[in-house]
Amino acid sequence: MNERKVRSFPKLWVSPAEAVFFIAGILFLIGTVNIFSASFVLGGQLFKDGYFFITKHLISFSVGFLVMIVAAVVDYRKLKGGWLLLAIITTLGLLLAVQVAGQDANGAKRWLSLAGFKFQPSEIAKLTVIMITAAYLGARIDRGRRITLSSLPLGVTLIMGVLVLKQPDMGTAVVIVGLSLVLYVLAGIPRQERIYLGMTVAVMIVYLVHAASYRAERIWAWIDPWAYQQTSGYQTVQSLLAIGSGGLFGSGLGMGASKFNYLPEAHTDFAFAVLCQEMGFVGALLVLILLGAMAWYGIQIASRAADGYGFMLASGITALIVGQAIGNIAMVSGVIPVTGVPLPFISFGGTSLIVNCAAVGLLISVGRHITAKVFQPGSRSFGADQPRLKLVKRTPRSTGA
Repeated sequence: MNERKVRSFPKLWVSPAEAVFFIAGILFLIGTVNIFSASFVLGGQLFKDGYFFITKHLISFSVGFLVMIVAAVVDYRKLKGGWLLLAIITTLGLLLAVQVAGQDANGAKRWLSLAGFKFQPSEIAKLTVIMITAAYLGARIDRGRRITLSSLPLGVTLIMGVLVLKQPDMGTAVVIVGLSLVLYVLAGIPRQERIYLGMTVAVMIVYLVHAASYRAERIWAWIDPWAYQQTSGYQTVQSLLAIGSGGLFGSGLGMGASKFNYLPEAHTDFAFAVLCQEMGFVGALLVLILLGAMAWYGIQIASRAADGYGFMLASGITALIVGQAIGNIAMVSGVIPVTGVPLPFISFGGTSLIVNCAAVGLLISVGRHITAKVFQPGSRSFGADQPRLKLVKRTPRSTGA
């Protein structure tokens, strides 16, 4: 067999799994400071308590940290079969419960309340979809079987996407379905199916945009937000003003003006705008560097995973965290329309924080079992017209005299 040589990864002071843990921790600390500043005024106005949101944030992190530790310690390879079936049933049940007993806020039913704890099942669906898709595709990769879009995991994903879309929450629905499709493409569906998939996605996005008038208004406001600055473009305009006023070093922590009822959702979806205003270009650049490092180490873990499941799981989690970050920052900067996708570890949101902690824990679990082998570049997928994905042992570097 003619195998291509694979370049070994550079020697690091910490392992990829340790790096992911530290990066997530730094992002959380930055997010905590930013949420405290961005939510203090709103907490005082709504609940007579400026510490209301930061207290809930810290409680959510306490739960999320425990979940992350458990997920990191448990061998990810055991999370198959019955565990995934339970995850599917639970997630579908929660999404159906939202349709019946969901709490209405701003014209949308997205939350459930259980024993006084309010949570968002659609956030849980993101991780569930990654796990079931990764398990299915990973098994087929390991066994050398053909991969196509005609499969049960994709059907389950579409059902979850439709249930989320009915809340309505198009942004999260796109993330859920998009994560699954990214993994299918990465695993190597046939070229013809990739073409059909691209055409179908384009048609569906156009249809969904025109299916609801408020979505079409968001598109027009995105094209020219200043023409709609008093209506559907107000949030984007205020976000751009906040970012632009930050300068190099920002106005200082707690000194930003946008959170004083100028920028809606300043502590949630538009938390990055407040960060830019108070921490400036330097603070924003630090967050971008950390997210880039998360992507880098996530790719390293995926590329050195012990099996196909680990490869797909690490790839999906990296896409979840980094992909949402790119989408949120692009939205806040006016590059894409307002979608309502949070910035991981920076935006306020209890369910989102706990799910992201669980995702990081699973990524660490995969990282704890990485091998001295990497997936061969150029043979990462297979199908009717593609070779099987192969594992190739790294060639050690010579140390010289």
